[in-house]
Amino acid sequence: MSTSVEMSGIHLAYPTESGAVAVLNNASLKVPPGETLAITGPSGSGKTSLLLLLSGLERPDKGEILIGSQRLGGMDSDALADWRSRHLGIIFQSFHLLPGLSALGNVSLPLEIAGQAHAREQAISMLEAVGLSHRLQHYPAQLSGGEQQRVAIARALVHQPSLLLGDEPTGNLDQETGKKVLSLLFDLHKKSKSTLVLVTHDERVAERCQHRVRMDGGHLYEI
Repeated sequence: MSTSVEMSGIHLAYPTESGAVAVLNNASLKVPPGETLAITGPSGSGKTSLLLLLSGLERPDKGEILIGSQRLGGMDSDALADWRSRHLGIIFQSFHLLPGLSALGNVSLPLEIAGQAHAREQAISMLEAVGLSHRLQHYPAQLSGGEQQRVAIARALVHQPSLLLGDEPTGNLDQETGKKVLSLLFDLHKKSKSTLVLVTHDERVAERCQHRVRMDGGHLYEI
């Protein structure tokens, strides 16, 4: 399952003591369904803000965001939350696993919140897909960094989202572990047919994506 991503004429600024700072200035981009996009650029250029816009967690000052046929600007906060639970998966650099839940509990929780039947079985299947069938009952503190990120990937994909967002998903991993996790992520993306958008500083990550844009000075530049 996949979806297209389209942003047009996006403006976003944050207020500061010295005045508004433009994060995005008339920015536009398109990602075809099922394809991959890397967003690169210097620290502080607004890459994470762009992901927040695509997730509906941030709203632009001006412009339109279209995910498939859904216009994010036309939904209130409750509708956006429901849309995210059904169509969006997010992988963070810092994992953001719940320490009081096992790997299985972390992955099944989104399904349980959504009231889906067979949440446990689906979570087990997804953890098996990321190679953690032997770690189902282990808590995050008992897992390595690479294992925690694989749990986070399983959690992001367990409900079969049409759009998958990653914010430096290998940034807290050593080079070898990051390479393995990255290969797993792209393999699972290919199988799920989701549309994948990644923020990254890693050139190796960017090179694996079909499309690339660079953020700088409030503008998006195609590479």
